[in-house]
Amino acid sequence: MRRVSVVGSSGSGKTTLARRLATTLGVPMVELDGIFHQPGWVPLPVADFEARVTEATAGDGWVVDGNYSAVRPIVWARADTVVFLDLPRWRVMSRLVPRSIRRSLTGEELWNGNRESWTSLLRWRQEDNIVVWSWKRHQLQRNRFEAALEDPALQHLRFVRLTSAAEVDDWLEALGAGGGTAGG
Repeated sequence: MRRVSVVGSSGSGKTTLARRLATTLGVPMVELDGIFHQPGWVPLPVADFEARVTEATAGDGWVVDGNYSAVRPIVWARADTVVFLDLPRWRVMSRLVPRSIRRSLTGEELWNGNRESWTSLLRWRQEDNIVVWSWKRHQLQRNRFEAALEDPALQHLRFVRLTSAAEVDDWLEALGAGGGTAGG
């Protein structure tokens, strides 16, 4: 395991797991959100996104954090393992809501100067509100990744499906990553 794609719902703990796994494997972590979301939340054009992800995954080892369908074929063609964080919706929400509130209160920078804001949390359009986005897309993501587990075209990949924080911690401990509870 040297080239790993970490996928799952927003708030499932992808970034935390990806950081811990990259440290354990001694490889770089690639955060797709940080590539895609340009200043002012402007999306990177697809061709540029594909080029940057192609470059980031050219090496012998990496951990990619993110679910973007536009670059999934690039990442998965090069990956040897996909880790699917399949936490229940209630668990994802119990992490995501406090995290989003904290970020909007502290003004924590996410990527390229972007920050979550109170106003985004008050909007109901999923494109504007990460909580609504995650709520509405949770089952879609689960269905998509369950189908991938059975897809003969993806037999070159080892799939690891983790359904709880305890499973994440146990799996990381078995790899030698240890170091605490998986976060949101």
